[in-house]
Order: sequence, then C-alpha cells, then structure tokens
Amino acid sequence: MEAQEKLDTIMHEVIIDNTHHKHVFSNNIESIGIYKKSMKKAIKAIGNHLKERNTPFTGNSISTIKKKIDNIHLEENKKGKSLDYVLDELKDIYLDDCIHFHNPKYIAHLNCPILTPTLVAEAFISSLNSSMDTYDQSTGGTFIELKLVDWTIDKLGYPENADGIFTSGGTQSNMMGLLLARDHYIKKHYAIDPKMDGIPAEASKFRILCSEVSHFSLKKNLSLLGLGQNAVVPVAVDPDFKMNVSALKKVIQQQKDLGNIPIAIVGTAGTTDFGSIDPLAEIASVANENDIWFHVDAAYGGGLLISNLYKEKLDGIELSDSVTIDYHKTFYQPVSSSGFFMRDKSFVDYIKYHSDYLNSKEQEDEGIPNMVKKSIQTTRRFDALKLWFTLRMIGTEGLSSYMEKAIANAQFTADLLRNRDDFEIIHKPEISAVVFRYTPFTGNENSYCEINSYIRKAIFNEGKAIITSTKVYNEVFLKFTLLNPLTTPKDIEEVIDLIVYHGNEYSLKN
Repeated sequence: MEAQEKLDTIMHEVIIDNTHHKHVFSNNIESIGIYKKSMKKAIKAIGNHLKERNTPFTGNSISTIKKKIDNIHLEENKKGKSLDYVLDELKDIYLDDCIHFHNPKYIAHLNCPILTPTLVAEAFISSLNSSMDTYDQSTGGTFIELKLVDWTIDKLGYPENADGIFTSGGTQSNMMGLLLARDHYIKKHYAIDPKMDGIPAEASKFRILCSEVSHFSLKKNLSLLGLGQNAVVPVAVDPDFKMNVSALKKVIQQQKDLGNIPIAIVGTAGTTDFGSIDPLAEIASVANENDIWFHVDAAYGGGLLISNLYKEKLDGIELSDSVTIDYHKTFYQPVSSSGFFMRDKSFVDYIKYHSDYLNSKEQEDEGIPNMVKKSIQTTRRFDALKLWFTLRMIGTEGLSSYMEKAIANAQFTADLLRNRDDFEIIHKPEISAVVFRYTPFTGNENSYCEINSYIRKAIFNEGKAIITSTKVYNEVFLKFTLLNPLTTPKDIEEVIDLIVYHGNEYSLKN
C-alpha cells in the first residue's frame, strides 16, 4: 500500500509539472511543433552567424574564451533555461569564436568543408537516433550502410568476398587493421585462439613496418593492442617522403636477423604532413613474398578512388589485406564518418562476438545482418546516411571535382613558392598538402625555425587565416592543407602575403 502511495505521488508530480517532459521528442503534435520551432531557431542562429563572420577565427585569446565558460554555473537554475536564452549564450561562448573550416582561408589541418546534403542527413541521423549495431535497431539503415560498404569495396577493387564497416575515424580503422594482422598471424602460427587465450610470449617480438612519416595512430594502437610502441619499425622514405621499398626489404631482413617477427606492413596513401602516397603495388609484392599482412592507411587519400584524373595514384591498394578510409576528409563528410575494409570477410572471425540480446548465433543462422559482429564499437551512429545523401544528390563526378580542385590549388601553391627566392618548398605535392618555410634571409636553421614558428602563431592570433606548422627532421616548416574547393589562387596569394607580413614583423622585433 505504501509503495502504491509513493507511486501515486510521483505520478501526480509528473502530471502537475510536465515542463521538462515537453522536451522529450515523440510523435505527438506538441512535440513535433516544438521540434520544428527549435530547429528553425537553430538554423536561423547558424545562418546569422555565418553571415556575420568572414574570417576563419576571431583571434580571441585562450584565456578570454575559457573565462566565458568558467563563468557559467550549470546548477544555478535547476529548472533550465529557454532555447532563446541558450542560443544567445551559445553565441557568446562558442559561435563567436568557433573555427570555420568552410572559410577559404582555413588551410591548416585535414578538416574539410562539409556538403549541404550531409546536413540534411544529420537531421535524420540525430532525430531518429538509429543504432547500427543490430538490424532490429536500424532496419533499412543496415542495408544502406551495407550498400555503401559494397560501393567502396568495388572502388577499392577488392574481391566479392570482401567486407567492411563504418567507424568513428582513421585511428579506429587503423586499430582494426592492426588487430586483424596480429590475430591472423597468431592463428596461423600458434595453437591458440587470441580471443580466448590472449597473445603468446613471442608477441614481444612482433614488428609492424611503416614509413617514418606514417600516422601516429599506429604507435598508439599497438600500445593498446599489447605489442607496445616499440613494435613499430620505421622505414626510410625517398625525397618525396614515400616509403623506400629497397629500405623496406633491408629492414625486414634486419628484423629477422635480430630474431624479431615482422607480421605486417602499413602503407600510407596520403601522409598527414605531405600527402605522400607510398608505392602500394611494390609494397604488396614485398608483403606477399614474406607472407605478412599488408594494411593501407588511406584515411587522407581515399577520396582519389572516385577521381578519373587521379585514381591511378592508388594503384596497388586492391592488393592489400585491409584499408582505412576517412570519408570525413576527402569525401567532404561531417565528423565522424570513416570506414574499415578487409579483402576477406572471414577475417571478421578475429573480432566477432555473440551476445544473446544482440546478435545471437540463431539470428546469424537466420541470415539477419547484425553488424555489431564486424565492429569494435557496439552502439554506432547511422553516419553512412551522410555519404548516401551525398552520392544521391551530388554524385561521384561532382564529389570528385572538389578533390581535384584541391589538388590543383596545391600544385598552384607549389609552383608559386618554387618561383620565389624567399620560400623553400621541400616536396612535390601528391594530393593537397604543401610543406614549406619562409626563408627571407641567409640564416641558420634555428633562425628559420624561430621565424616560421612566430608566423604560424601570429596568423592564428590575428584570425584572418589559419595555417599550421610541422617539423621535418626537427626543423619547423609551415603547412597548407588545401581541401576547400572554394579556395581560390587569390586566397592563397593573400595568405602568402600574410606570411611575408608577419615574417617582416618578426624581423623588426628581433
């Protein structure tokens, strides 16, 4: 009786004060009305913000931005605020200073401007909140993702027996490639099941070979996989920062002579700094000769697969055992949207697990496509829908033209800098990254490092453009990552003028 009275009291309070419950999205008329009004206000706020800002950043300091957030006390009003209040607040603490990747003078990191069809898709993804782990949480979404997996497999040139899954990003996709490489080797050479028994003692001798300019996620992932960062063996690159195949062969033999066990080679199709693409076909041949796994990190360069002009740059990718592709880079998708692909679907066994409430063996026997078995995630967003909208509304020809324009911009930049006496460019751009430094005087390497570090910081703090810097053999260089098809040669020239301006400013101060 007492329990019933407590329940009645709780329900009475819910009925009297349903202020918060109106925000629970449902199919009733009031909820749909609130959703429409809220989305309209949000879109208006975003639109107004985009019209007000014509620079990629405001230049406000870290302390100024942090102080705005610090001054907010989340518990000050337990009843909550109105949407209008929160949007006004958001303008002050986030919108006013947020980085604009879509600005044509944002040419820093691998952040692409996004396509309008993907924003439409995001409304469906968030509002309906499908989870892609099982069919009974996603239904048609499962088959949309599978269709896009098959589409990508076809572009890769993989056999019909290949498979894949959407992931959160390149780091996760690379982890899956290394996980499969590790367990594939163990299953072939040891009488244990790594899923059940763990890794053998000899795993301390496992080695992964990659170019010396490969992505940091390889070391990070090998640490997580229990092999340690020292399992990564860097291979020398040629003057264009591509893996040197002769050096690769020597390193493999050296590792064997040391008693170590090379289990995989990672080729990079688009290094983060240089956009360099390793000689994939030659590496595949070396991997085949040594009977070891070949993974390709094409997080950056994957977009070349749909370009009639440049797809041959990825020749040999079809010979790999697994591939990483980030759609949220050169396919112009919002974060996050990535994919992992394997040439043989039987490799799924290395990561497959059954849970009676998700993907029981009975369901698998019935042919129900529960994709949790292919993923190291359980709950996953329906990120594939963004790519679906893009391909249906823009098509591969339109989509590839954006990347092709970015490559043209990189070639323009390289030619421009090469013909100037006050700049040094150290590679021939393969995709859309250009690494260079400002060298207005005859000086030592330290002075060049100092002036280029100053330039990068000064440009960011000014806010008119955003570029980035990197280190090449411990020396500071500037870097453009050109992904925006709306960036023009005039924009590039104006950013170079900013570099010269701040370089002169540094010289006057020193």
